[in-house]
Amino acid sequence: MVAVLRRYAPGLAFAAAVALAALAAEPLVGRALPIPAMVIALLIGVAFNRVAARPLFEPGLTYSVKKLLRIAIALLGTRIALGDIVALGLPVALLIVAGMAATIVSGVWFARLLDLDRRYGALAGASTAVCGASAALATATVVPNYPSKAADVAFTVIAANAFSTLVMILYPPLCALLGLDAQATGIMLGGTVHDMAQVVGAGYAVSEPVGNTAVIVKLFRIFLLLPVVLIVGWWLLPRDGAQVHAKVPVPVFALVFLALCLVNSVVPAVPGAAALYAPVKTAFHVASTAGLLIAISALGLQTSPAAILRIGWRHVAVFVGATLVILAVVTGGLIVLH
Repeated sequence: MVAVLRRYAPGLAFAAAVALAALAAEPLVGRALPIPAMVIALLIGVAFNRVAARPLFEPGLTYSVKKLLRIAIALLGTRIALGDIVALGLPVALLIVAGMAATIVSGVWFARLLDLDRRYGALAGASTAVCGASAALATATVVPNYPSKAADVAFTVIAANAFSTLVMILYPPLCALLGLDAQATGIMLGGTVHDMAQVVGAGYAVSEPVGNTAVIVKLFRIFLLLPVVLIVGWWLLPRDGAQVHAKVPVPVFALVFLALCLVNSVVPAVPGAAALYAPVKTAFHVASTAGLLIAISALGLQTSPAAILRIGWRHVAVFVGATLVILAVVTGGLIVLH
């Protein structure tokens, strides 16, 4: 046990230090730009890549990116209640599913069109379709390895935040221009904006009813993280030569995520259980946030700045294309429904 701790401790401590630095920097950076701690942690990590490349840190950093990340994503399930999702209604649910599916497929298609690896297209598509950085990290766990994977994942996290912040500003006026009512505006924002934080910012900036609807729709997209991860893993499964018999990856963390969604939906309704469950839920929220931040710090520490700089306009174009696809499908569907 002591030997295991010694093996993983340096890398974990390095990633945790970067995470703490990002948390401390967030309010200072926020005076100029609203950049979340997750993106700051990634950038700090990339800046210290050469230091982190020492063999001493490799076991702990790899553990953070592969194991700790899965645990943190699984704990996200405690943020979702199925009752709120059911209240959306079947037509809205089908519209959101259609928008997400079209976005993931288009991400892969745009990547192929621009002569990029389709695995990057899957990362960009899933990130846009589900929940930004968290979805990119979750999808990365089932995407087969390829030479530029680390740089692509890092870029996807940065791009998801940048695009999410941009559309947070642009979409509310667009909803007004299209004449969407409060419910439709909430559905549009919750169904198209990449990250939860920006969904909250955009929705409640319009009104409280719009914000409430937007958050519920966004939670539905997050709930679909499990099928997205499974489908993307199956889709990208190698089918050639010696690997034709490879099995579809079934990520345990995604199953735990679903189980926690069910717990979060049932337990609070049990008399006397809500008071006991509340502190557990809070602890899971804190653990999930901390785990994600440490994992993305480790990802940054393992990502070469040179690899990031080699990323060109084609990567950006794939992200733009996926963002426009989900906007077109969801907005077009809302106009038809209303």
